[in-house]
Amino acid sequence: MKILLTGANGYIGMRLLPHLVENGHTVVCAVRDANRLSVDPELREEIEVIEIDFLQPEASDAIPKDIDAAYYLIHSMTSSTTDFSEKEATAADNFNTMVATTNIKQVVYLSGIVNEKKLSKHLSSRKNVESILQKGDFNLTVIRAGIIVGSGSSSFEIIRDLCEKLPIMVTPKWVLTKTHPIAIRDILFYLIHVLNDPFCFNKGFDVGGANVLTYKDMLLHYSKIRGLNLRMITVPVMTPKLSSYWLYFVTSTSYKLAVNLVDSMKMEVVAKDNSLQEHFNHTPLGYDEAIKAAFTKIEQNEVISSWKDSMSSGRVKKSLNKYIQVPKHGVLTDKKELKIENPEKVLNNIWKIGGQTGWYYGNWMWQIRGFLDKLSGGVGLRRGRTHTDKIFAGDSLDFWRVLLADREEKRLLLLAEMRLPGEAWLEFKIDKNNVLSQTATFRPRGLWGRLYWYSLLPFHYFIFGGMIKNITTK
Repeated sequence: MKILLTGANGYIGMRLLPHLVENGHTVVCAVRDANRLSVDPELREEIEVIEIDFLQPEASDAIPKDIDAAYYLIHSMTSSTTDFSEKEATAADNFNTMVATTNIKQVVYLSGIVNEKKLSKHLSSRKNVESILQKGDFNLTVIRAGIIVGSGSSSFEIIRDLCEKLPIMVTPKWVLTKTHPIAIRDILFYLIHVLNDPFCFNKGFDVGGANVLTYKDMLLHYSKIRGLNLRMITVPVMTPKLSSYWLYFVTSTSYKLAVNLVDSMKMEVVAKDNSLQEHFNHTPLGYDEAIKAAFTKIEQNEVISSWKDSMSSGRVKKSLNKYIQVPKHGVLTDKKELKIENPEKVLNNIWKIGGQTGWYYGNWMWQIRGFLDKLSGGVGLRRGRTHTDKIFAGDSLDFWRVLLADREEKRLLLLAEMRLPGEAWLEFKIDKNNVLSQTATFRPRGLWGRLYWYSLLPFHYFIFGGMIKNITTK
C-alpha cells in the first residue's frame, strides 16, 4: 500500500515509520520542513518526503493521487495554551480538502480517550478533530489512547524527571485521578494492524494497557522499579497554574505543554472497552513492564524518537532554512582554530557534545546558564539529547537546535534556543587540511544585545578556548 504519514517527524510518526517500511509499504512522509526529518540515510532512501503545512491551504496536487491510506498524527498541544484547538481544527479541515482528490480509502487517527462530559481543552480539541475527519470521503479509524509510556515520550520523561530529582513531592490532588497508561509498543501494534482491516472502518476504539492507575500510583511504581525511596504529600490547595509552574521548573517539559497537561490531568481517562484488543487477540503490557521496556531502550541507546526533538519544545517555530545561512554582517564572533592529527576522533567528540557528555569545558558554567534560562522562561538544559552519538538536523541539543549535522562535510551547526537579546549560532567544522574551526556567532538585538555579548567576553575566553582544546584531546 502507498501510505501518507502526517506528523512523520513527531514522536509517534518516527516510531511508526520504520515499521511501515519493513512491512513493505510505500511511505510518503508529510512534514513542514524536510531538512529536519531525523532518519538514517538508509531509511531516507526508501521513503518519499513532501513538505506541507496543514495550517496553510495548499495546492490540490500537493499530495500524491495514488495514496491508499493515511495516518493523521497532527496536533498542536505543545505550541500554544490558547488557540491550539483552532489550529487543530484548521489542520483537519485542510487535510480533508487536500486528500479529497486522491484515491485514499482509509485514515487512521490517533486521538485521546474521552470519558467525561466536561472535557479539558486538549481532549475537547481531539474530539472535535475526530468529528471533522468523519466528514472526509474515506473510512476513518480512530484509536483513542491515554498516557503513552515509552522511551522519549513526554509522559515518561516527565515521570522520570519528577521521580529521579525529587525524593519528596508535595503534589496537587489531581495525582489521585485515574488514568489508563499504555506502552508505546502496544500503540504501534494497533496503529499497524488496523490498516486495511474492514472491521476497523468507520469506528473508534479505546485502547489501554493492562493496568488502571492514578498518577500517584504511576510515580510510586516508577520509583520502586528504579529503587528510589519516594515520599508524596498530597495537598488540595495547589492551583492549576502553580501545578504548571511546578512541572515546568522540575521537568524538561515546556511551560505550554505543562499547562495543557495539567488541564487534562484533572480528567479521568480510562478505556471504556477492549474490543480492539479482543479483535486482534492482543495482550497489552502492564505499566511496570512498559517502564522496564523503556529503560531497556535507553540503556541500549536505541531511543528512536523523543518529544523534546519537536520544534514546539523550543523557541524556533519557523523553518530551519531561515537560520542555516549564518549571517556575516552586523554580527559579533568568537572564532578559534586548532590543527588536529586525528579528525575522525575529533569528529566523534563533536558528535557527542551536550547531554551527558557536556560541553568539554566549564560544565558548571553551562549549567548556571541553563538554570538562568529556565528561570526566565527558556528551555534550559534539561532537554539533553535523544542519542549519545547521533545527531540529526532538527534535533534538540540542551538549549540549542541542530541546524546541520553532516559527517561527510565534517560540519555541525547549532542555533541557540535559550532566551537572548539576539540570535546565536555555534559551528564546528574540520577542513581538508585537518584544521578544526569553532565559531560562535551572535547577531545582537539593539544596545542590550551588544552589552550582553561584551559582558560575557571574559567567560568566552575560557569557555570557548577550553572547549576546542578538550574536544581535540579527549
